[in-house]
Amino acid sequence: MVTVHDEVETKYDADADFQVPGLVELFGPLRGRDGLPDADGTPWSEGEAAQHELRAVYYDTVDLRLAASGLTLRRREGGDDGGWHLKVPVPDGARSEVRLPLEDGADAVPQQLVTMTYARTAGRPLVPVARIETQRTVRRLVDPTGRVLVEVADDRVTARRLGDAAGAGGDAADAPDGAQTWREIEVELVDGPRELLAAVDPLLRERGLVPAASASKLMRTLGVDGGSTAAPDAPRPKASSTKAAKAKKAEQEAKDAERRAARALRRGPAADVVLDAVGTHVAQIRDQDLLVRLDAPGAVHAMRVATRRLRSTLTTFEPLFHSTVTRPLTRELRRLAAVLGTARDAEVMGERLEAAVAGEEPDRRLGATVADEVSDQSAQAYREAHEGVVRALESERYRTLLDTLEALLTNPPLQDRASGPAAEVLGALVAQTFADLRTAMTEAHSATEAHERTERLHDARKAAKRARYAAEAVTPVFGKDARAFGTAMESVQEALGEHLDSVNTVAHLRELAQHTSQPSTAFTYGRLHALEELTAERSRAAADAVWSAAGKKSLRRWLL
Repeated sequence: MVTVHDEVETKYDADADFQVPGLVELFGPLRGRDGLPDADGTPWSEGEAAQHELRAVYYDTVDLRLAASGLTLRRREGGDDGGWHLKVPVPDGARSEVRLPLEDGADAVPQQLVTMTYARTAGRPLVPVARIETQRTVRRLVDPTGRVLVEVADDRVTARRLGDAAGAGGDAADAPDGAQTWREIEVELVDGPRELLAAVDPLLRERGLVPAASASKLMRTLGVDGGSTAAPDAPRPKASSTKAAKAKKAEQEAKDAERRAARALRRGPAADVVLDAVGTHVAQIRDQDLLVRLDAPGAVHAMRVATRRLRSTLTTFEPLFHSTVTRPLTRELRRLAAVLGTARDAEVMGERLEAAVAGEEPDRRLGATVADEVSDQSAQAYREAHEGVVRALESERYRTLLDTLEALLTNPPLQDRASGPAAEVLGALVAQTFADLRTAMTEAHSATEAHERTERLHDARKAAKRARYAAEAVTPVFGKDARAFGTAMESVQEALGEHLDSVNTVAHLRELAQHTSQPSTAFTYGRLHALEELTAERSRAAADAVWSAAGKKSLRRWLL
């Protein structure tokens, strides 16, 4: 059975003779600081130290695709949590660890983990790339209730690269048999607040520890740059005037380099610009895959946006490609975006309704349970939608889509027009997206029925989004002109989106009122329904004003 454990820790490199201080001595001065526990002066204590011998084999593709993405996959024996572990970085600086028991795989990686990592491996075999043995001493800081706040692990590590990875770069081996040895200290939160890590960080540095140069033992073993592991919110020295001057000079040099690159791109083939944008969106889909499966905050939204951007880019610049390849691909992307959209829409609707209920004055909100009812209904809708997303990501159809995207980038099906100068070819295609938006807005303003106007405004929002994404794709070529145009299109998209979200909320509130059995709750839904109708009208007027400003010729002169 798969379980998921959230891991928040900081790692430090330590000399062989470093003396780990007592935890009460180390953490004691921090008690009572902002955000840190005090327990009314009752002392913390240190639990009995535990010794563990950990033996782990790490798996990756031959070309180390998982490591390049910051992922680690291992089979570990020993300690309190032996098993198969897949560690996944998440946006807040922590890591989620997916765990399976050892019996789910002797030496072969369990199929569940093969499936979960497919977006990164593209189906390439997962083979042993490193063996790491760790002599670990674990000490725990305990509060008066017996709750473990933090765990400090003193690790003495011996690591060896395996197979083709044995010839990879990295630190020189410091043992005759090719082993690397080092010592590191891990400070991991258990039930303590995150502020505890940031607060203890300077105290550990004062005692001679330095943030680990690698994000994990595997990254160090393989010589892959996984980034530093400094504690969150660690203090940084203020920049001197000399440093500020250097930073300003570097900024100017970066701008000059951007202008030179733009001139080269303008003369270069249009395909290079578009394929670069396509590659960025494909990479984002792959990046978000595991995070969506783990339901990391914002992951569904990010993957949906990347999917829509990719589909929009392939549609806008379709004349550069053979449509027999790209059209089936855009249909599959539309399907994936729709599945992701169901979950994202449930998430957005829940947030809007919960905010609306919370914003009601208590004397105007009848029914004490209305907030709970809204929260429960929204959570259930999202859970069901997210389960549908995970099923889609585990399907053969999705894996085929990933393979097709990789093939598109490896061997792009380009038309002759794609080899033309980017400045001449791409501007006309972006101009067409604005023409489509203008047509959609005209049709929306001409609509006489409310439902028809809503449908046309929905079409206009999609057109604004395509225009925005097209402008962003060609910004490396057209610079600030494309950037300003893209910003204007984003304003139109967001204004129309606010109006349409409000219209959808009106419909959803009506449905909720029809299905509740509590008259007092129905009354509150009715009040919110009326208020949301006013919001919808105001937001439509606001969207018209934004469109009027965004339609200025000066914003698209570069397209003419």
